[in-house]
Amino acid sequence: MIREIVIIDEELCDGCGLCIPACHEGALRLVDGKAKLVSDQVCNGLGACLGHCPRGAIKIERREAEPFEDTAVAAHAENRAPQHSSSACPGTPPNVSPDSELLECGCPGSRLMMFGGPDRAGQATPVDSWAPAAGQRSELTHWPVQLRLLPPHAPVLREASLLVAADCVPVAYPDFQAKLLRGRAVVIECPKFDDLAGYVDKLTEMIRVNALREIVVARMEVPCCAGLGRAVREARRRAGVNVPVTELIIGTRGQILVERPLPQEAVA
Repeated sequence: MIREIVIIDEELCDGCGLCIPACHEGALRLVDGKAKLVSDQVCNGLGACLGHCPRGAIKIERREAEPFEDTAVAAHAENRAPQHSSSACPGTPPNVSPDSELLECGCPGSRLMMFGGPDRAGQATPVDSWAPAAGQRSELTHWPVQLRLLPPHAPVLREASLLVAADCVPVAYPDFQAKLLRGRAVVIECPKFDDLAGYVDKLTEMIRVNALREIVVARMEVPCCAGLGRAVREARRRAGVNVPVTELIIGTRGQILVERPLPQEAVA
């Protein structure tokens, strides 16, 4: 069948291994110092690995490939040898667990960063001021907001402007309520830890049945968040509806770094 699947330029790949933990299906591994796609059947083509490659060696191409198979992913996960070692992260002590290595080295965006200086210490909000200021109210118009929980046929989605936000965005972007949430239905997800393949299916149905006016994708600048826009684009393609999509990339300091329309693909 013809479908989207990753391709790796071996000349550009330097074997850093950052793409390996980014692939939830385990479709990539290091072979002779280069990242390799182990099987078409375990690559879903969503490209969660793309943003992790500092060399730009990984791309998505549309070609003849075996169908993606969940059963093949499960079988591959049982058979593949662990890829973790302390050498994957320079300076990692030998007693650090593989899971810790994934968190610290698997995605550059998961490394600890500190903002501000000592002058911010001790400035926590007093309990008696937790109530909203006079005249302020939440812009949220529905519940739940997690993508996995909101039904595709929920009335709030009908002819809506839909905000698809990475779940770190409301914490980082100071004007989230007033500028992003106001007047929009919202779903949130984490493109690093959540099931992107399942989310593509749900987003496809949401787009297909609701005559959405627009979709705004708000994600963080970290590489592991890049899969959110690709998931929405793939869902739009599968739904066969050319709803306009705008992507906002939010910096870790809360600023909007990029605002751009996502290009239209040929619909399914």
